[in-house]
Amino acid sequence: MAAVWAAVFPLITAPEPHRLWGMSACLGYLCAAVAALSSRPYGRAVSVWLAVGGAVAVPLAMFLLTGTAQSEVGVVERSGLLTLRQATPYLADPRMVVEVTPYLPGMAMFGLPRAVLDDSGPLPRLLGDARLWCAATFLGCLWTARHATRRRVGRPSAALGSAVSRDAVGAFVASPVVALPLCVSGVDLPLTGLLFLALAYAARRRPVAAGLALAAACSLKWTAWPAVAVVVALLAHRGGTRRAVRGAAVAMGGTVLLVLPSALLSPGPLLQQVFAFPTGRGPWETPAASPLPGRLLADLGPAGWYAAVALLLAGGLAVAVSLVARPPHDLVSAADRLAVGLCVAFLLAPAGRFGYLALPITLAVLARLVDAGRRKEPTHGLVVRASRPAHPAPVPVAWGAR
Repeated sequence: MAAVWAAVFPLITAPEPHRLWGMSACLGYLCAAVAALSSRPYGRAVSVWLAVGGAVAVPLAMFLLTGTAQSEVGVVERSGLLTLRQATPYLADPRMVVEVTPYLPGMAMFGLPRAVLDDSGPLPRLLGDARLWCAATFLGCLWTARHATRRRVGRPSAALGSAVSRDAVGAFVASPVVALPLCVSGVDLPLTGLLFLALAYAARRRPVAAGLALAAACSLKWTAWPAVAVVVALLAHRGGTRRAVRGAAVAMGGTVLLVLPSALLSPGPLLQQVFAFPTGRGPWETPAASPLPGRLLADLGPAGWYAAVALLLAGGLAVAVSLVARPPHDLVSAADRLAVGLCVAFLLAPAGRFGYLALPITLAVLARLVDAGRRKEPTHGLVVRASRPAHPAPVPVAWGAR
């Protein structure tokens, strides 16, 4: 199915990076499908690696070396250069849409390598690409979350989870939902990874670590802010009110520390570019124009825009009420609740893209993959003692007593 989708994708899309990715991914998926037919024990692992190679490794390496990318990559790299020069990633008077920075200041960190390195050779060009660091952050968050959620009984599993779990996560990374944005853009992957890491830490009753991951995510894009409510609800259910308050304080305090300097230096550009532009209220026309319900309402005029915002707020209120009435109790339920909230936000926002829905889908799927791998891990050292023997031991009787 993935091979068919990748084969059709170049025929229906216009951007050059998308078409090149589709051709490479289609070949990788076909090779993976052939390898999966093997009855050998390592057939599944070979299939996963072929899919990762065709859908991720080969196109990403080609794009990094040639500089082929979506416009978001250039925006992030420019914001890193501006941060290095003027301590804020926002231009005071952008003339074109590509000069707008619709991200919070934390996203500029992924553009700093390009600002420090030049393009004089293949290695600096590769190491300076923001996609490389976005992908590294995403994969690092997955590894850390997997490590944080594994069982703590007896000796740790030497392989960091079962091979089945690793293959499943690898296959999902190679799927179009993750592989395409990883290769052509990558800007949403750090946000996804940090949100998932925050949920994983909250499920393990670690409020400070969860709060730090949340603060990092909330400094990238304001669409991460609803996750604070979900993580706090999970911490309250799993660890009590004190841990929930501690996690919320760390998340909000860290976000303020990361965002406040740029907000003080350029408050007007930040409001216009980060909040007004993505919602369709800025002086520039947003390219996020997929025919989603909120966008269709906003196209009807000012009344339609306000109706979309009202529905968006009502949907957010409904999710908030559900967090109080029935708080999430584990990683999967928390990821599902956050995914529902994000879907409501993306569907009802006055401006949006179908691609935004990859974020909630990824969170929900990753939570199930990691949870399934955790349940299959061996519990070395766990000894269960019965309160009484199943069969009474025979009582020795002296020969003289018979």
